[in-house]
Amino acid sequence: MELEVGDIVLCTVDRIVGTVVFVRILMDGKEVEGSIIMSEIAPGRIRNIRDYVVPKKTIVCKVLRISGDRIDLSLRRVTLKEQKEIKEQYKQEKSYESVLKSVLGEKTEKIIKEILKEGGVYAFLQEVKQNSEKLEKLVGKTDSKKILDIINAQKQKKIIVKKEIYLRTNKPNGLELIKKILEKIKDVDITYISAGRYSIKTESSDPKTADNRLKEIIMNIEKKAKQEAMEFRIKEK
Repeated sequence: MELEVGDIVLCTVDRIVGTVVFVRILMDGKEVEGSIIMSEIAPGRIRNIRDYVVPKKTIVCKVLRISGDRIDLSLRRVTLKEQKEIKEQYKQEKSYESVLKSVLGEKTEKIIKEILKEGGVYAFLQEVKQNSEKLEKLVGKTDSKKILDIINAQKQKKIIVKKEIYLRTNKPNGLELIKKILEKIKDVDITYISAGRYSIKTESSDPKTADNRLKEIIMNIEKKAKQEAMEFRIKEK
C-alpha cells in the first residue's frame, strides 16, 4: 500500500536535528522515514520541542507532501479522534498477528510477509472473513478455519468517521435538488445541521474502510453538485 497525501499514519520519533524531527513511519511491516518541521509540531510558539516529541516516542501524524523519497508530515493537524483511531487500528493489527502466531507457530513470519504484499494484516483478515479463499491458499483449509473462528469470536469495535459539508443553491427547486442528491446515498447517516450544512457519518470495524467510504461519498456529492451548479465545500477541522 502506497502512502498518499492526507493519510494519517503511526510513527516513531527517531531523532531531532535542530528544529526538524525525523520519524520512522510504521506501515505494512516496513519502515520509511518522514520529517516534521517545527511549525507542524504544535500550534503557537514552541519553546522546547522536546516538550512534544522525544526519541522512541510513538506519535500519529498526517502526510502533507510526498516528493520522491521525502515525506513531509504534520503532528499538529491530527485530531484527538484520529490519534485514537490509528492507535486502535495498530492495536488490532498486533492482535491479529498474535492470532496468526497462535495457529501457525514458526510459519507465522513467512505468512505475514505474503500478506503484507497486499496490505496490512488487519485489512487482509477483515477481507477474508467474507471470502476465505485467499487465506486457505496461504495456510490451508484447516488452519484457515482455526484463524477465522478465533477472529470471528472477538468483539469488533466500530470506528465512526464523519465530515461536515456545505451544500447550497439559489435555484427555486433547490431543496428538491439537494434532497435528490442526498437520498440516493445508502449505508450512511446524513443529518441536517442548519441552512446548507449537513453532517455525513459512516462506521466500520476497519478505520481505513470507513474513511475510504466517506471520501467516495463526498466525491460523489461534489460531482453532482457541480453538475447542478450548486455551492459545495467541506468544513475543514
